Amino acid sequence: WLASTSRDGTVRIWNTDGTPRATLTGHISGVNAVAISSDNSWLAGASDDGTVRIWNADGIPHATLTGHTDWVNAVAISSDNSWLASASDDRTVRIWNADGIPHATLTGHTDWVNAVAISSDNSWLASASQDGTVRT
Repeated sequence: WLASTSRDGTVRIWNTDGTPRATLTGHISGVNAVAISSDNSWLAGASDDGTVRIWNADGIPHATLTGHTDWVNAVAISSDNSWLASASDDRTVRIWNADGIPHATLTGHTDWVNAVAISSDNSWLASASQDGTVRT
C-alpha cells in the first residue's frame, strides 16, 4: 500500500492496484507530508494545522503530536520505527517517540525548515531550511 496527502486535510491510503483503502481524517488544514513506518504498521502526516498525526495502517488514529507553532512541512520515521522527526515553519525540528511523546526540539535554522531525513542506522538526522542550510 501507499499513502498520499491532500490540501483537503486528509491522508489517503491506496492499495497497490490503485484502489482506495482508507481516508484518514483529523487534520483541520492541508497535509504537506506523510511517512510510513518500515514495517508498514503505522504512518504519520504533517499538516499546516501545526500538528503531526499518527494512524495505524487501518486508518485508526493513534496520536496527535502538538508543539510546533506553525505549519509542519515534513515528517520522517526512523527505520526501527521507534521515533520520528518533524520539520516546521517555526524554524524547529522536533523529535518524538513513536507514541507521540516529545523527546527534543532542535533549533538553529533561521527560516522555515522544509525537509527532514533520518539515516538508515538511526544515528543522525538532517534538516533542510529555507535559510539555505542543511543541518545534521
